[in-house]
Amino acid sequence: MSKSKIAVFGATGNQGNSVARTVLTDPSLSALYSVRALSRSATSPKMQELQSLGAELSAADMDDPTTLPSALAGCTHVFLITTTQYTGFTREVETRQARAVCSEAIKQGVKYIIFSSMSHPFKISNGKLKNVEHFDDKAEIEEYIRGLPVQSAFFAPASFMQNFEGMMKPRPSPANDGTFVLGDILPGDTPVPYIDITETGKWVGAILAEPDKYAAKFFAAAEALYTPDEVAELMSKVTGKTVKHVQLPDEVVKGFFPEGFREQLYEMFVLNREYGYYGKGQKEAVQWAKEQVKGELTGVEAFLRKNGLKLE
Repeated sequence: MSKSKIAVFGATGNQGNSVARTVLTDPSLSALYSVRALSRSATSPKMQELQSLGAELSAADMDDPTTLPSALAGCTHVFLITTTQYTGFTREVETRQARAVCSEAIKQGVKYIIFSSMSHPFKISNGKLKNVEHFDDKAEIEEYIRGLPVQSAFFAPASFMQNFEGMMKPRPSPANDGTFVLGDILPGDTPVPYIDITETGKWVGAILAEPDKYAAKFFAAAEALYTPDEVAELMSKVTGKTVKHVQLPDEVVKGFFPEGFREQLYEMFVLNREYGYYGKGQKEAVQWAKEQVKGELTGVEAFLRKNGLKLE
């Protein structure tokens, strides 16, 4: 039996690279699928690594439709991810890119699209959250894909554990007493879903193993829900330093965010606080998605240890 071929967009990024590697290295998936790894440049080290694992490489630019026919020719499946544009116009750019890829995919006879989607804050909040554009646009693209004459499934990643090394890293306490503060606008008992985004392939691999079973399904992809108090406790345990979560005033936290993306990031935290990252039924949705994954997922403590979180 001939293999199906999956075109993986963003093959050098965390999500696409994880999907490509999972399919190439999993014995059962690699027996079913060959991989065409797509990126703007096919010569980068990450692309060369995928080629060494057996991937076919192709250059593809979602903003240059002339590159898409050769990228998608002969493919039966597509993993599609659009990237948030932090400099502005993200809805316009992501929507244009997704529609160009999907239109060409249908022309080329693709049968199945797996899209990296997101929850829909505008809908979840009944229109109160108007600025979480980098979530809403992906949810809108999902709605568009659901209307296409192909099967589809949707991977919606939770808050990235990688943010603990950047935007969400604890800061030294103003008391200058050697302790650290994990500060945000959330009450300490707010459940927030987290994912090690380099494990994207574990969820997408489950879809690819049984595509008919998961057609039209939405994966609220998280290892688990953690409260800020629990995260601070785990950070203390891993680093040997005292980390405490502190709920700060909204305006103070807004001041931490870059000006051009301030309202989007602020309302993302409001989504968690007031409605839940995935909205109503979040706990059950996360649990269902987790149960579909084969093998272990990395929890917050294991992630912090693996990545060697240091507080100084």
